[in-house]
Amino acid sequence: MTRNLNAELVRLVTAQVCIHAAMAGMRMAAPLLALQQGYSAAAVGVLLALFALTQVFLALPAGRFADRHGLHKPLAWCVAVSCSGCCLAVLVPHYATLCVAALCTGGAAGAAVIALQRHVGRLAEGPTELKRVFSWLSLGPAVSNFVGPFFAGLMIDHVGFRAAFALMALLPLLSWWWSRSVRALPAVELPPQHQRRPAWSLLRDEGFRRLLLLNWFLSSCWDVHTFVVPILGHERGLSASVIGTLLGAFAVSASGVRLLLPLFAERVREWAVIMTAMLATALLFGIYPLLQGPWAMGLCSVLAGFALGSVQPMIMSTLHQITPHDRHGEALGLRLMTINASSVAMPMLFGSAGALVGIGSVFWASGALVGLGSRLAWGMRHRATGSHPPRPPLD
Repeated sequence: MTRNLNAELVRLVTAQVCIHAAMAGMRMAAPLLALQQGYSAAAVGVLLALFALTQVFLALPAGRFADRHGLHKPLAWCVAVSCSGCCLAVLVPHYATLCVAALCTGGAAGAAVIALQRHVGRLAEGPTELKRVFSWLSLGPAVSNFVGPFFAGLMIDHVGFRAAFALMALLPLLSWWWSRSVRALPAVELPPQHQRRPAWSLLRDEGFRRLLLLNWFLSSCWDVHTFVVPILGHERGLSASVIGTLLGAFAVSASGVRLLLPLFAERVREWAVIMTAMLATALLFGIYPLLQGPWAMGLCSVLAGFALGSVQPMIMSTLHQITPHDRHGEALGLRLMTINASSVAMPMLFGSAGALVGIGSVFWASGALVGLGSRLAWGMRHRATGSHPPRPPLD
């Protein structure tokens, strides 16, 4: 990557970390305040659902808006909405305003991610750069999921909830500050029929349908690990700290593989990485319920993190190669919508299935599904090799 692209990528990743950290910090602090105020676990569950639910409905409009206006205008709106939601929680820290803050920060983080991903995809030249830039960009949520809750927790313990919400309100402003100097790309010339085409028309392309299905398979596996490992650990008598360490090992390895991917971007193909990850996940999910000790479970979590963590940069690279330039935002919106809808619905399905046939069977069923789905990745092998259109010249 060129020095200029590296500098812009640093700004964009930092901007993503800041606005996503505001949502992550609110997602940790708001439920704690609601519980402190005496609200039930069900009310807290509704509050948490609002962070993801709003992204389901905003993803497609946000994608279209990004296609029309590029990076800076959508990001400015996201910063304003996220900051306003946090400020409302500072002024009136009660359950109703916390729900509004959840809607604002969750929706803003999702819309900002779409605009940033679209812009980064257009900055890259060719499949190799696409894999590299999305490997770096995919580190943003992992970092922000640590930064937001960590600093929100410090503020709550030492100053109070209002101070934590105020700090979260400052983070989106930092996102705007980091992104303001990123050069705008020339607008994509939209065809006359663009406004009349529904986003769902993208699903007519077989390659895009395959990619969304692959993304759903792998996203569901991520949710399965997050949901099932604590239950398995509890059944085996593991302490909360050990269970947390298992989940932490998964997250660290998922982030670590994304640091390594740019080094091998020229030598790997998207479809091969995705297919290998799916087969490895199927094998690991088949073994995991049979393990008893924390060390064996920890090793399995690390390996699963490596497999699943390698997928998102490959998915994003392929998506930008097989969809038209003028519809990248819509395609990213559809992807985000399916992921968040899955994250809302799948835990309920996992819980019901686990109650009926045992929690270990959820791992086995997911492993079998993702293993069979690996054939879809093999079918993508001709779609994402050298087909990326040339980047428009920068202003």
